[in-house]
Order: sequence, then structure tokens, then C-alpha cells
Amino acid sequence: MVNWRCPHCGATLEYQLEVSKPVFSGPLGLWRYRSVLPRVEKQVTLGEGGTPLQRSTRLAESLGYSNLYLKDETRNPTNSYKDRSAALIVSDAVTRGYDSLVCATSGNHGASLAAYCAKVDLECNLLVPRRLDMGKLAQMLAYDASVVEAGETIEEAIQRAVQLAEETGWYQATSELNPLSVEGVKTISYEVVEQLGVAPDYVVAAMGSGMTIHAIWKGFQELRELGLTERLPALVGVQSEGCAPIVEAYKRGESKPLPLEQAETEASAIRVQKPLYGEYALKALRESHGFAVTVSDQEMLEASRELARNEGIFAETASSAPVASLVLEEVRGRVGGDALVVCLVTSSGLKIDDVLRYRDKHRRSPGLGGRLATKERILRLVAEGTNYGYAIWRNLGLQMTTGAVYQHLNDLERRGLIAATKVGKRKELVLTERGRRVLEALDELQALL
Repeated sequence: MVNWRCPHCGATLEYQLEVSKPVFSGPLGLWRYRSVLPRVEKQVTLGEGGTPLQRSTRLAESLGYSNLYLKDETRNPTNSYKDRSAALIVSDAVTRGYDSLVCATSGNHGASLAAYCAKVDLECNLLVPRRLDMGKLAQMLAYDASVVEAGETIEEAIQRAVQLAEETGWYQATSELNPLSVEGVKTISYEVVEQLGVAPDYVVAAMGSGMTIHAIWKGFQELRELGLTERLPALVGVQSEGCAPIVEAYKRGESKPLPLEQAETEASAIRVQKPLYGEYALKALRESHGFAVTVSDQEMLEASRELARNEGIFAETASSAPVASLVLEEVRGRVGGDALVVCLVTSSGLKIDDVLRYRDKHRRSPGLGGRLATKERILRLVAEGTNYGYAIWRNLGLQMTTGAVYQHLNDLERRGLIAATKVGKRKELVLTERGRRVLEALDELQALL
């Protein structure tokens, strides 16, 4: 059995770069970078990697960013960036002569592994927590994996995966326990630099276990070490408000994540109470001179909708966290509007059902407020006590982008009709005396019509 853990401290081991002059050949994709990946004799591929780096137009304009790019990992074979890791892991398992693997997974990684195992007839044993997105489970079953519920949380499933690997001698394919996961994901950084021609100013990514943002940072560090880029991006890590052990540790200046007893978020891909790569993620954030923020589930759902309707990318809830963070005052205050920003969109919304539940709950009302001008409607909402941007957007019936709403709010504030006070990471809005007089004047005007 392969042992990926340090015999002294128990931490997951890491691969080190062994080349100084890599040769990149073939089309854009995972195996183009084989010279900077651990060696495998038998490559198992479904065409992973080489995903589009799409320049945002409509969404960027509404958010106020002129150089916003979306790394669309939904275009991988199983619609997730985890295909990069799965291809490398299954290739290694086959190369080493294994006929069975085991993996604890909350969804995407297991679905990817199941697909690649099916390609080479490798037995795939998946241990999942009780709460699992049905789309991801459907993929696992379709690829003929053995799926067993193993506890309430991903942490419990990981413990069971460790035991099973030791008892059976199966190959350990759990993302948090196998360093090849990092090696696969780091190729995203290589692709971004090749696609842009330079390293971006900022890379924004969602955080669960912390592995992703660590892998992205490792990729950029290697690129600089190889002389393929001179500068490195600042990383922005995003977690859900209801499950933010890494963000809370970052804000408190801690070097290790603050484990949670309970997680309250519907974003299953980042619902990790005890992130095994949390320490690495915190190190990456600080070394890159980046920072960490939280967003609500509602903000992630709304960002998913904005991505779909403005850019044609249907992302799952957790994958929309980077875009959701761009409207936060904390982010706007640190990331300039002309900065070169890449948001990592990791997985497709087709894998989950919460976006559909949200859309059903928030269907548009036909003809809502058709007689009133947008700014007047916003003023009346503020006067009634609706005091922050997202709430105003929802009350408008979702008929415009969040960015357009913020543009109206900025204009009303500039004209002295509303005032904004920063409360936490949001601006709390109130109607000014001048704003009240304007509404009274509009009331009198409408009485004459």
C-alpha cells in the first residue's frame, strides 16, 4: 500500500518539482504539463483540462471590473475541475498495479474518480457523508461506483477511508490524503499564464479543505521558479458565512484553521468543518499578499444566476462564491476596477438542485412596478426599511443585474438622496432628508396625473 503520510507528523506528503527546463507539448490540457507532473507510465484520460479562460463582458461591466476573466472548469469531462486530479490519481493507481481504490468524497471528486475508473475497469469504492447532492450521486452510480454512506460529515467519511485503505490494501484516492490531487489542480495556474500571457493580479477561488487554493499557489510558485513568470498573483479565498474555519483563522492572525463543531451552509462542495489543507491555504493567502472573505448562501445563489444569465456559465453554488465576493465592499476596496482578475469556476450547476429550488421560489412577477422609474422604486424601498443592496435587488424582482442596482445606489448617494454607513462588510442605506423631499414631490406630481 502506498503511504502518502509523513511517518513523523502524519501530514500529507508533497511532490517537489524535479525539472528546471520543462517541455510543454501537445494541446492545452493536463498532459501538456507532464514534464512538471509526477511520472506515470499509463496515462488515463478523458480529455481533461484545456478549459476556456473566458473574458467577462456583461457581468464585468455590471460589477465595475474592466479586466475580469472566468476560468470555466465546468467544461471538463464530468463538469468539474476534479477531473484533473482524478486523471492523475487513476493513472498512478493503474501504473502501480492496483485493481481497487477507495475515496471519501462530498461529491465532485468521487464523480470524477468513478468516471476515470470506469474507463480502465478499476473498482471504485466511494464513501460519502449523509448530505450529498443528487446530481453528483447520479454520476457516481452511472459510472458503476460502489457508494456507501459513511457518517454525517466529510471528516467522518475520511476517517473511514483511512481505515479501509489500511484494512484492504486499496489505493487511497481521497483528495485530502493523496498529493496527486494538488498536482492535478496546479495545472490550472499553468494554463492561466499560457492563456493570458502573464500572471493575473488576483486569482479568486472558493475554499473548502483548502487544497484548491494551495494547489493554485503551488502552480504559480513553480512557474516563477521555472522562469515562466516574473510576478505572482494575490490570492483571494472565499468561504461560506456558515462554514468559514479558514477565513476566521485568517482574520484572527492564526496559522491554523479554527475547526467547527457544526457547519451551516447548503454549498456542499465547501462544507468542510476541519480543513486538512487549511494551514497550507492560510500560508498561500499570506505569502501571496492576498486575503480571505465570506459570502452568504443567498449571495452565492444569486451569483450563480448572474453567471448563467450574463456569461452563459451555469455554476454550482460553491463555484459561484468567487463571483459573489466581487460585490463586497471589502473586496472592492482592495481590488481595483482595472485589476486583472481571474475567478475560478470549479463545477457545473447541473450537479446540484439548490439553484433550481431557488429559481422556483423567486419567480418573476409579471409587470412588477412597470409605472415607476427604477430610481424612484429604489428610493421607496430604502424609505420602507430595505437597507442593503442585495435586498433591494431581490425586491425589484431580479429584473436587472446586481451591478446595475449598485450603480443606481451610487448615483443616488452621490446626489444626496440616500446615505450609506459601513456595517461589517455591507453598506447600510438610509433615506436622507433630501430623499424624503424628493419622494414627497413625486407623490404630489403623481396626484396630478
